[in-house]
Amino acid sequence: MADELKPTRIGLAGLAVMGQNLALNIAEKGFPISVYNRSTIKVDETVERAKKEGNLPVFGFHDAESFVHSIQKPRVIIMLVKAGAPVDQTIKTLSAFMEKGDCIIDGGNEWYENTERREKAMAELGLLYLGMGVSGGEEGARNGPSMMPGGSMEAYKYIEDIVLKVAAQVPDSGPCVTYIGEGGSGNFVKMVHNGIEYGDMQLISEAYDVLKSVGKLSNEELYNVFSEWNKGELQSFLIEITADIFGIKDDKGEGYLVDKVLDKTGMKGTGKWTVQQAADLSIAAPTIAASLDSRFLSGLKDERVEAAKIFKAGGFDDILADEKVDKEKLIDDVRQGLYAAKICSYAQGMNLIRAKSVEKGWNLKLGELARIWKGGCIIRAIFLDRIKQAYDRNPELANLLVDPEFAKEMIERQSAWRRVVCLAINSGISTPGMSTSLAYFDTYRRERLPANLVQAQRDYFGAHTYERTDMDGSFHTEWFKLAKHTKA
Repeated sequence: MADELKPTRIGLAGLAVMGQNLALNIAEKGFPISVYNRSTIKVDETVERAKKEGNLPVFGFHDAESFVHSIQKPRVIIMLVKAGAPVDQTIKTLSAFMEKGDCIIDGGNEWYENTERREKAMAELGLLYLGMGVSGGEEGARNGPSMMPGGSMEAYKYIEDIVLKVAAQVPDSGPCVTYIGEGGSGNFVKMVHNGIEYGDMQLISEAYDVLKSVGKLSNEELYNVFSEWNKGELQSFLIEITADIFGIKDDKGEGYLVDKVLDKTGMKGTGKWTVQQAADLSIAAPTIAASLDSRFLSGLKDERVEAAKIFKAGGFDDILADEKVDKEKLIDDVRQGLYAAKICSYAQGMNLIRAKSVEKGWNLKLGELARIWKGGCIIRAIFLDRIKQAYDRNPELANLLVDPEFAKEMIERQSAWRRVVCLAINSGISTPGMSTSLAYFDTYRRERLPANLVQAQRDYFGAHTYERTDMDGSFHTEWFKLAKHTKA
C-alpha cells in the first residue's frame, strides 16, 4: 500500500492486459502509480508484476475509496475498461470519492459522443474529463504507445509530463502524443485510426491471397517477400508482423500455423463506426468500407463452404486462371499496387477527420496526427512521415492523392496496380480493397463522371432539378412529356 504521507502521482483503474501494461510503463518512467480493479486478483497480479519487472512503484488497492485517496491532488485517474456501460459504472464508483478539480481519463475505444456527454456531466460535478485513444496493443502499452487525448485542455496539462515520457519516442520527431482538441476529438481520431487499420489489414490480406493463390508462393517465400518489403517504402508494423506470421510453425501439428487459423475475422466496432461516420458526413471511404464488408463475409464461413460445393459441382473452379505467372514480376506488381491502395486508404481516413473537425470546430492538425502515428501505434509506417510533410507543405490539401509527391507515385504505380486487379478478377480472387481503392483513384482523377445521367434520372422521376455545365441556375425538365412526344 502507498505510504499515507506520500501520495502517488496518478491512478489507473481497470487492470486487464492493456491496463496492467500501461500502469507498469508509467511506473517505469518514474511516476508512482496507484492501481485498482473491481476483481482484486488483478490488483495483486499487477503489483506482483511490478516487483518482478524491476521493483516499479506500483501500489495496489482493493477498494475504490482508499485508491482515490492515495493519489496526490488534483487527482488524475486513467480508466481502461470496456466501452459503454462499464465506463459509466467506473466513473460512478470513482467520482463518489473525488473532489472538485480532480480529473478522469478514459483510455478505451469509446464512441466520441459518449465522451462529450460524460465531459459535460463531470463538469457539473466540478471534475475534468479526457477521452484518450491509446494505440499499440499490449506491447505498445508497456513500451510506448501512440496516445490521442481530447477534451479538457486543463486536464491535459495535468498529465502532459507523464504522457510525453510514456508515449513511443520517435527520433527527430518526438513523443507520439499531442493534445488533439476539444470534446470527443481524441476518441474520434482513434476511431478513424482503427478504420485505417482495418483498410491496411484488408489490403495486406489481399496481397497475400494473390501471391499465394495465383502466384503459388509458399509460406517461406511469403516470409521472404514481406521481410524484404519491410525494408522499403512499405516498412510498417503491420508488414513486419505479417512477415513474422508466415515464419511461425504450428506448435500443435505439421506445417505453418497461419494455414490452421480459421478464416473468420472478428471485430470490436470501431471500423463500423468509421464507415457510419463517413456516410453521415458524405465522405467517400470505400477502402475502409470494403474491409468491413470483407469481415462480414468472412463470418459466413458455413455458407461459403456450401456455396463452394454448389459452384464446384457446376464446374466452377476455385482459381479460374491457370496461366503461368512470372513470380518476380507479380511480387513487384503487388508491392506497387499495395502501396498505391494504402495511400487511398489513408487519404480517406484523413478526409474523414478533416470533415468532422470542420463540423465540430475542433481545428485538428492532420500533419500532427500523422506525426503521432509514426511510432507506437498499429498503423505506424515509414510513409506517415511523408504524409506529415504533405500536410506541412499544404495544410489545406484537399486530398493526399493530389500532393505533388504522392500524385507522382500514384502515376508511377497505377499500371502495376491495374495488372494485379485484372489478374485477380480473371483468377476469381476477390480483392475488394485494392479494386475499390483503384475505383476511388480513377473516380477522383476524372474531370467528368457519369453522374450527369444519374442527376437526369433523379429529375425525370422525382423533379429533383439539376444544374447545367453551360449556364448558372437550377433547372427542371418535363422528361416524361418530351420522351412521350419523341416516341409518338
